[in-house]
Amino acid sequence: MTPRAVIVGLPGAGKSTTGRRLAKILAVGFSDSDDLVERADGRTVRAIFAESGEPAFRAIESAVITAALADFDGILALGGGALTVEATREAVVSSGVPVVVLKAARDTLRLRVGDASTRPLLADDPEGRLAELDRERAPVFDAVCAFSVDTDDRTPGQVAAKVAARLHEMRTR
Repeated sequence: MTPRAVIVGLPGAGKSTTGRRLAKILAVGFSDSDDLVERADGRTVRAIFAESGEPAFRAIESAVITAALADFDGILALGGGALTVEATREAVVSSGVPVVVLKAARDTLRLRVGDASTRPLLADDPEGRLAELDRERAPVFDAVCAFSVDTDDRTPGQVAAKVAARLHEMRTR
């Protein structure tokens, strides 16, 4: 039993919102790696970053994602930086689960994340950090994705429908 799809993208791309809608369309469960981390650790993502740092967060994140890849049969949304960790990336790739990258223009991402007060990696400089994260993560996303979907000027429902259609095409080939 493995997830039907793994959804990745930059902060504000719509991973969780789209993932929930996609799960409804496919009549399966939805899980977000940040929620899994918080349940496993008993602290919020923000608290883990503040108290233990990003490396500790990434270690917990890698463990919960690896477990979900083995025993969760639904839609799994990953935090944007999850695939920057080699062990996590290898677990996702070796699972054979299709990886869907949600993309949006930087202006769209900035609007969606707002002041980014709840996003530890963006809090100090949302605009600058989004640009930096895009440069760092785009090659990783491109290397592992089955396909990408642009979320600009689309509702979450439209994005989820597009992803569902692409997943269906992949399964019927």
